[in-house]
Amino acid sequence: MNSRSRIAAILATLLLLPFSGPIGSDSSILCQDQQKSAGLQLLEKTVQRTYSVHKLFRRVYSAGWEGANGAIGAAHLFAVTHDTTLLVAYGTSMNMLNMFNGTWVDDRAWICLAEMYWWHFTGRNLKGWVQDAKKRYLDAKAEGRLSNHEGVWSWYNWPKNWKMDDKVFTNSNMNQMVSVACWLYEATKEKQFYNDAMLVWNGDAKYPGIEKTLYRGNGRWEGKPGLAAFGKQIPWEGAEYCSIGAAMYRMTLDPKYKKIVVATAKRIMDPANGWVDSQDFYQLKMDGNGAFVHFILDAYLIAPDELPEIPGKIQKMLEHVWTNHQGKATVILHRLGDDGIRNGWNPSGGEDGYHVDEVGSVHPQSQAVRAFGVFAYVLRQKLAKNW
Repeated sequence: MNSRSRIAAILATLLLLPFSGPIGSDSSILCQDQQKSAGLQLLEKTVQRTYSVHKLFRRVYSAGWEGANGAIGAAHLFAVTHDTTLLVAYGTSMNMLNMFNGTWVDDRAWICLAEMYWWHFTGRNLKGWVQDAKKRYLDAKAEGRLSNHEGVWSWYNWPKNWKMDDKVFTNSNMNQMVSVACWLYEATKEKQFYNDAMLVWNGDAKYPGIEKTLYRGNGRWEGKPGLAAFGKQIPWEGAEYCSIGAAMYRMTLDPKYKKIVVATAKRIMDPANGWVDSQDFYQLKMDGNGAFVHFILDAYLIAPDELPEIPGKIQKMLEHVWTNHQGKATVILHRLGDDGIRNGWNPSGGEDGYHVDEVGSVHPQSQAVRAFGVFAYVLRQKLAKNW
């Protein structure tokens, strides 16, 4: 079955969903039908675009953290399409068990998260991914990368006192290992993972965790400054803690995590606070846009009633990229010849990030798969809920 046939099959399934909205006048029913049709068209378009960026991603694939980001997006695409060719690919030519851990601890965090998403979306039966993620996580912990050596519990890119030509630091990328711990606790029910996640977020009697150290209330996070990709403690202004906080909420059901996540997403996605564009909601300064999209959508997924505006804002962001800012961008955002996507999404360039001007190489292409794939999943969930 080709991609268009798969998309048609998805739409046929969605059209069979029962209508569960309020019964009213003929005009209200017509309005609901129009909304449903528009939602299906947007889902079809997003699925098509995800396949397009994934096609180039497969050509430029590398088996490291960039590959893992693409695998995260592909897992969400699989959850929408149930496309077995994706499942086969991520068990063979792009087998996640063969990914290399890289250098910083967040490199393996993305791999672990990719494995856990695929485990979840394939029915939670394929335990090999869980076992591999568990080994990667416990190896990192045994190396001393979960530490309080700076007076705060956190994950660090390198263990203290290791001999390397690199700086030892922590930032919110490293603390994606908290999300991994939450997933591993859900999969294994081993208390060590629960305890690790709680320790890093909340601290203990002697050392604080990341909330007391970095969170200032009302959705505002503050950490050490620096270049966005190297040393800055909070490269995405706290958006990354939307995903981590959402994982904590799913694990504990403690409303404090949900409250922080909602406040953070609201603050970051409000253009008045200077982080996103006032019309199209793209990041003004940073790279890694697929991760950013995922962080914000994780907030929406645990609090759709509190954050109803988020899917619309993400839709505008992705449309801005796909259309090259409605044809007005001075840098390439979407390369039409092969659907290569640029790493930075500011239409004028100039971001403070990591190789923001790369187009179609493994880093930006993996982030594009993640952005479009997760958005397709959110649209599918939204359609299922509303109809």
